[in-house]
Amino acid sequence: MKSYVCDVVQGQNGISLEVQQLICRIVECPEYSMLMTVTRAASRINIIPVAIKYLLTASTTSRLLVAGLQNVCTSPVSSNDEVKKAKAATKSREPTIFSKIIDKSIPANIIYEDNECLAFRDVSPQAPIHFLVIPRKPLTGIDDAVDTDEKLLGHLLLVAKKVAEQEKLEKGYRIVINNGPDGSQSVYHLHLHIMGGRQMEWPPG
Repeated sequence: MKSYVCDVVQGQNGISLEVQQLICRIVECPEYSMLMTVTRAASRINIIPVAIKYLLTASTTSRLLVAGLQNVCTSPVSSNDEVKKAKAATKSREPTIFSKIIDKSIPANIIYEDNECLAFRDVSPQAPIHFLVIPRKPLTGIDDAVDTDEKLLGHLLLVAKKVAEQEKLEKGYRIVINNGPDGSQSVYHLHLHIMGGRQMEWPPG
């Protein structure tokens, strides 16, 4: 079943790698067969085209559905996983995955860009809406910023606000900057996490 679904989505133009991976993760989860049975009983149609139809829609409702399916099919990223990644990461000026997204050498679901920064959806979302805002300037972290970066840092926050409004996060959202090993920073290119669409808890971690 997994092979069939992946073949179907990979044969379609315009389907992002993020969506392909998500569909494959859904059909791998142990609850998939039960989900398919329930859906068939309720609607008498196959779940595969239904899943593809909703996953390809850009509406907030569909992204909430996607996040719900991810919660059913996968365990959330644990704090231990993040700590391990942070400890394994090294601070350097070498190109990172984010710099490759900036130069378009690897794909990403970019939802905003201008001359100073860009925003794209997180490939492992921790909320129904989860996107990153990164500067084009290769700052390794917030501690790498200097006085002359003041305008850029303010711009990143304003872009986070603008995209949050675009994503219809009227009820609120959380902005997070991880910095250094103790801050669980795993990619040494300054980035803001913006998460919303659910009630956030405190303390965060």
